Amino acid sequence: MTGNLILSVFLPIALAIVMIGLGLHLSLADFRRVAKTPRAVVVALLIQTGLLPLLAFALAFGFDLPPEIGLGLVLLAASPGGVTANLFSHLARGDVALNLSLTAINSALALLTLPLWTALGLAWLIGSEQAVPPPTGKLIEVGMLVLLPVLIGMGLRAWRPTVADRLDRPVRVLSTLILVGLILAAMVIERQVLIEHALTLGGVVLLFNLASLLSGYAAGRLVKLAVPQATAIAFEIGIHNGTLAIFVALNVLQMPSAAVAPALYSLLMYVTGGLFVWWLLRRQRMA
Repeated sequence: MTGNLILSVFLPIALAIVMIGLGLHLSLADFRRVAKTPRAVVVALLIQTGLLPLLAFALAFGFDLPPEIGLGLVLLAASPGGVTANLFSHLARGDVALNLSLTAINSALALLTLPLWTALGLAWLIGSEQAVPPPTGKLIEVGMLVLLPVLIGMGLRAWRPTVADRLDRPVRVLSTLILVGLILAAMVIERQVLIEHALTLGGVVLLFNLASLLSGYAAGRLVKLAVPQATAIAFEIGIHNGTLAIFVALNVLQMPSAAVAPALYSLLMYVTGGLFVWWLLRRQRMA
């Protein structure tokens, strides 16, 4: 479990650089466009805050997971999208302005929904009535990591648009290299989690991961959203903030077993997310 915490210390700098790069492609007009089409936001929030936690409970009961392991899956489902959701969406040519808007809204809603679903998980899976305080500090930290670098990039685009255009390709290459580095580092640091739990829990976590990604994309297309918006929803829903779930499990609940599913998910999501990016780009080239 410590591997993810180590990653959360060293990777923010690299991710902040990538977020500046994302900001280079955005303007206030992009966010005004998102505000004028709230359908995408509503669809994403309904799945994120309602459907996925219920799916986590269904998997916990359906696969007869140990109570604390099942609670970890619920924690993961109730956590908002991670910073890397924006990166995946950028690489797949999704609507990054929508991603950033969803990240901000989800992080604010999580102050209410995460304690609620965690309390329900404690009650239904463990039989505890423990009150769960909202992880305000951790969510603010995520917000700062997302918003400040993006604002820097947007400022550079507004004042030096030619520079922003020249940086497009280098930033995409750097983003890809950082993703590859994330996958390799996570696999090395969390190899013990993989060895101990991949066979017993890997299938359930993979199923939840695929359901998260595909339900977001399918729902977006079902309500007639364009591919970039459906892509943004897929990654916002499918790339959860596993670090936040681990933080709640270890520091708030003090249940190490509840951190297992989020730790395993934090590994798998890089692989499935990368494959989903490849599939989306391949479809775009063939269209």
